[in-house]
Amino acid sequence: MAFFPVSLNLVGRRCVVIGAANDREAIEKEASLRESGADVRWIQDPSVLRDEDVTDAYFVISCPLDDALSARLRSLADEHKFLLCCIDQPKYGFVAMAAIAKAGPVRIAIATSGLAPRVGKILKARLQAAMDARFARFVERLGEMKVKMQREKPGPAHADERRSAMIEAARGFDADVRFTYPPWFDAP
Repeated sequence: MAFFPVSLNLVGRRCVVIGAANDREAIEKEASLRESGADVRWIQDPSVLRDEDVTDAYFVISCPLDDALSARLRSLADEHKFLLCCIDQPKYGFVAMAAIAKAGPVRIAIATSGLAPRVGKILKARLQAAMDARFARFVERLGEMKVKMQREKPGPAHADERRSAMIEAARGFDADVRFTYPPWFDAP
């Protein structure tokens, strides 16, 4: 199943994470939601989950690999119209989580439609390593230049001039991407 890639503005929106306190996925998702400005509730014991814990949510992420829980959440999501992600159980949810490489304001999402999560993790790690502090500073400086340009040359009349200036400012930036494959893949 191919999912449509999208980024969500979760500032101030109620989001719920379901997963044990020591569940790596739950820990990461809770932290990412908070970083995005979401109003997060973390339910660490799924056995105490009440329907009303999720019915007013905008987005629910469930980490336990529990078909009964995931089916229950899907039913609630259908009825109450919240976005649902059931980690490693895409048949129950509407949202598939992407691996996210980040540096400063840049976020690159990597999705394999659940077919090759290890490939997604490798791509994330390599991109994360390439997007170092210097890269983050570069993007932040471009952002500062854009704000300054919008202030100095406001309005639609200067749109082309602003666009040209930003294209010129990024001239010289490039990325080198290569892939290597395991020996079994190219074997006859």
